[in-house]
Amino acid sequence: MNFATRAATLFAALAITACGGGSGIGAVDTADTASCDPNDPTTYDECGTIYLGLTDADGDFVTYTVDVVSLTLETANGRVVETLPNSTRINFTDYVDMSELLAARSVPPATYVAGSITLDYTNAEIFVELGDGTKEAVVKDDLNNDLQQATFRIELSDRDQLRITRGRIAFLQLDFDLEASHQVFTDPTPAEAIADSFILAEISPVDEKDIRVRGPLASVNVDEMQYVVAIRPFHDRHGDFGRARVLVTDETEFQVDDDLFVGRDGLVALEAAGQGTPTVAAGTLRVTDREFTAHTVLAGSAVPGFTSDAVIGNVIARDGNFLTVRGATIIPMNLPAHFHDDVVVEVGPDTKVFRDGHRRTDLDIGAISIGQRVTIRGEQPVATTDASAPQVLFDATQGSVRMHVTHVSGIVNATLPGQTDITLQSIDRRRVEIFDFTGTGMTPADDADPDNYEIATFGMNLADFSEGKPVVANGFPTAFGAAPPDFTGRTVIDFTDVRSSLGIGWGAEGTTAAFSRISDEGLLLNNQNLDIDQRHYVKQGPVLIDLTTLGSDTLITPRESGRMLFSIKTADSLRLYSDFADFVADLTDSLNEPANARSMYARGNFDADTNVFTASKIGIHLIEP
Repeated sequence: MNFATRAATLFAALAITACGGGSGIGAVDTADTASCDPNDPTTYDECGTIYLGLTDADGDFVTYTVDVVSLTLETANGRVVETLPNSTRINFTDYVDMSELLAARSVPPATYVAGSITLDYTNAEIFVELGDGTKEAVVKDDLNNDLQQATFRIELSDRDQLRITRGRIAFLQLDFDLEASHQVFTDPTPAEAIADSFILAEISPVDEKDIRVRGPLASVNVDEMQYVVAIRPFHDRHGDFGRARVLVTDETEFQVDDDLFVGRDGLVALEAAGQGTPTVAAGTLRVTDREFTAHTVLAGSAVPGFTSDAVIGNVIARDGNFLTVRGATIIPMNLPAHFHDDVVVEVGPDTKVFRDGHRRTDLDIGAISIGQRVTIRGEQPVATTDASAPQVLFDATQGSVRMHVTHVSGIVNATLPGQTDITLQSIDRRRVEIFDFTGTGMTPADDADPDNYEIATFGMNLADFSEGKPVVANGFPTAFGAAPPDFTGRTVIDFTDVRSSLGIGWGAEGTTAAFSRISDEGLLLNNQNLDIDQRHYVKQGPVLIDLTTLGSDTLITPRESGRMLFSIKTADSLRLYSDFADFVADLTDSLNEPANARSMYARGNFDADTNVFTASKIGIHLIEP
């Protein structure tokens, strides 16, 4: 049973929050908002603008693709505004390490206090990991009915509201926490995922991630180092999701068609490509002033699925010029993007090779090795949308491969000068057992060994990395046939900073003894509570830690700095706080009413030596006894 199964349905809510921590926000005068019509460009100056982003927490779904058909906001006087101008198809698992700009929408100035989101599961593509492969899953409600179209109501308290003002941009990020939202059963065929959807919307996101902005080029201003796109999120080719401005710097890397540029030269090339040129930018959104600055921009044929078919996934095996790509998203030019777990790709001497952060064109297909995350452009001779069909052959002999930063995780074996050796456990969250490292070494004896995977760390100071502790490295596998070392790390994160998640449940009836102590310093879990059900684990990178086997109770504390979000869900309310003391006071009063604790989740970092979980997010579900 995987962690998603054991974590089960930890906490369910749908909310928009300004992370107010209990402080009120004054209402906006809405008397003249009738002059703002989101569908009339002549009134845009009277409107405010909302940027809608989307992200996801880490989970064990291989793909979770559904259609989002509506996202509305509602003012205190009952006025409803649709913020999603077109339906769009989303694979939430694409957004664990990155957010996507979903839309930029003009809306009337107001204080928004409620809303709803509608997900359509009719044509969903949902697969879970099982053994060395995947298994299709259906999503059901808690009454065991297959989900078709589900609308989730947003109800907010007076202190948790979204304020839109005239002529300014607000930001709202949706976080669909798959791990906290589903109980997965893999024995049935298809597998079953029982959903109690947890979608949180944050104005000041706790987790800072790169944001991706996609869409055709609208205009370029070289002097001001910026351009504007018509947003078309994910892999959409049609529809109008609003406009977004993209700022660039002297260090922004561009690939326009098959040519590489940096900074101003890239903008000049983008301008020459012309209006309507497809673009994808990755960068950061500064929340304070809502300015998006790109560190990487792809344009023209470099954008997958426009002038050629494309495949996105990880290389799990290589036989000469044939690559097996797993977890693949296929993006045909003339069909919707779809999932197919294994795709065999042929490359050749004419295949162009690029790498994130590499500003030269001196790479060839020899650089592509096992584990590498790739986007491949080429031709799919036989189109199929059946993920259970045999392997699909994809021809990239006249196409290109772009290698992306790849994430490996494992347990430290030894730290040497310029190198860290680990027991490799996963690559981009896929289990290491699916990867065939044959041919990665200069000789067969040098092939990468998962039991002693060698990561080059060069000048990084890793003196504090502890043997036997989890570690995550971000970088690139060594060129095929050139190991050792097996991987070059750009960044290496030790166990104290590895992103961790905690999930615990106390059964359908809940418990009155969830905590041994509640104070402003933290929540002390009662790890030996007899009411604890099958959910009682910390997932720390690649390591799964059973809370019930630890020698002491686990202390959950807020982190010392940075944005935080704490929430309490009951049958008729959702209360959100950015201040831990306010959260603790509410929790204490609620448990004294009385109420039973049914489940809890936390996101942050875990120190197994001290048994302390330092949290940036905590959610608790309370029920009546």
